[in-house]
Amino acid sequence: MKFENSVIDLIKKRTSTRTFEFKEIDPNLFQKLESILKDINEDAVALSGIKAKFFLSSFKNLDLKEEKKIGTYGVISGAKNYIVGIVDQDEKNAFEFGYLFEKIVLAATDLGLQTCWLGGTFKKADFEQIMELSDHEKIAIVSPLGYKKDKLRMMEMAMRKVVGANKRKPWQEIFFDKSPATPLTENEAAEYAVPLEMVRIGPSASNKQPWRVIKIGECYHFFLSRTKGYGASSFDMQLNDIGIAKCHFELSAESLGLYGEWINQSPEIGPSEWSYVCTWKAEN
Repeated sequence: MKFENSVIDLIKKRTSTRTFEFKEIDPNLFQKLESILKDINEDAVALSGIKAKFFLSSFKNLDLKEEKKIGTYGVISGAKNYIVGIVDQDEKNAFEFGYLFEKIVLAATDLGLQTCWLGGTFKKADFEQIMELSDHEKIAIVSPLGYKKDKLRMMEMAMRKVVGANKRKPWQEIFFDKSPATPLTENEAAEYAVPLEMVRIGPSASNKQPWRVIKIGECYHFFLSRTKGYGASSFDMQLNDIGIAKCHFELSAESLGLYGEWINQSPEIGPSEWSYVCTWKAEN
C-alpha cells in the first residue's frame, strides 16, 4: 500500500476521534478510500487467507437528531460514514483482520480523515440493516469516518481520561532482549528502534497495550500478553491488537528501507501467560 505522506508521521498523527463535524466527506476522498478497500478485498484478504471483507457505509439521509439514534451508545457523535469490517461467523483470525483494518485506518488518515476503532461500543443490528449480511457473516469492527470537531464533548474527554488515552507503557515493560528478564533499550534496537516505537504508540482496545516483543539476533518475536478479566468474546480484540502492532512494525520498517519476512517459529522463550503470535526475521 502506498501513502502520500510518511507512514511514520501517519501513525504518530492518528488519534481516536469520537466527536465529528456533521457533514459529508469530500466525494473524491470517499472514492479514493473505496478504491483502497476494493484492492484490499481483492488482494490482501485473499493473500491472508481470512474470510473477511471491508466496506464503507453511509447514513446519508440522517438529520442531526436521527444521528443520535445510531447504535454507538453515545460514544460517537456527528459521524455519517463508517468503515465496516465483516467476517464469517467461524472466522477466528483476528490477528490478520486487525492488520488489514489498521492499514485502512492509516489510509484514511493519509486522506485527512479521522477514525476510531469500535469493537464493542456499537449496536451491530443497526449496521447489519444497511450492510445486508448473509446468515454466515457478522460485523467484527466498525470505525466512524469523517472530520474531527475542534471542541470535544464531555463524554469523549471523560472516556479518554478513563482509559488513559495518551499514556503508553515504557519500553522496558514491552520490549526485551533475548528473554523477558532483560529489557531492550532503544540503543540496542538500533535501526529498529523506530518500528518498535510505532508499535508502542499504537491503538489498542481500552488502551491495554497487550503486545510484547523479544529480540533475538535478527528476529523479533511478537507475543500477546492477555489482560486478566478482559477475555475474548465473539471477536478476539486483544489478538486484533497484535495485528495492529504487526501493521505498524512492518510498514514503518519498510518505509525506512528495513526489509524482512514474517515467519512462525514458536520459540519457547516467553512466560507461560504470554501467547506467541509471529516473528519478523530481518534481512541481513
